[in-house]
Amino acid sequence: MTEPGYLEKLPFWERLTDHEKEFVQANSNIRRYSKERIILNSEIECLGMSMVLDGELRTCILSEEGREITLYRLHEGEICVLTASCAVSQITFETQMSVSADCVLLVLGTAAFEKLISQNIYARCFAYEMLCERFSSVMWTMQMILFKGYDRRLASFLIGEYEHTGLATIQMTHEQIAQYTNSAREVVARMLKRFAADGLVEFKRGRITLKNIKALQTMI
Repeated sequence: MTEPGYLEKLPFWERLTDHEKEFVQANSNIRRYSKERIILNSEIECLGMSMVLDGELRTCILSEEGREITLYRLHEGEICVLTASCAVSQITFETQMSVSADCVLLVLGTAAFEKLISQNIYARCFAYEMLCERFSSVMWTMQMILFKGYDRRLASFLIGEYEHTGLATIQMTHEQIAQYTNSAREVVARMLKRFAADGLVEFKRGRITLKNIKALQTMI
């Protein structure tokens, strides 16, 4: 059972009846996962609807050769319904979700989530709104991969991190950036060197400082 304070963060909470609120509270819990833990794939049972209370999740698809394509990441306050994919018949593709930074999740069990969206129109609309939002994120990612040069992809990633954290310094390795931008570490290193030569960034091991944010924004 979860404390009401956490549940009140759910966007549809105030649209639930008292009975539904009690039902959600009785069927939800707080879970903690360590970095690199896989919480969703074809071999793991559905977790349920989840909200990130702290940390970060990464969703990707894998090729038969083992190559990963990062589709999107989830941060504090964001909700995922893919972790309850067996409760939503419209989800027919397979993804893998892993913990990219130690995280705390608010989880509403799959069976309870399925019952809730079948009874409450607001919860159901919210679930489909989340699906549309994630689909939009996936389409944006594929558009970047297919139609944008890596310089623009990297600039977009750096600006995205800046907008998310509000900090001009990004604590991240080349390997992590390569994973998040669907490229290779060598390509990341080469492009960052070019950005540094152009006065856009300054980087040291595990840290990148944005020196000309406006110029990076114009590249996107």
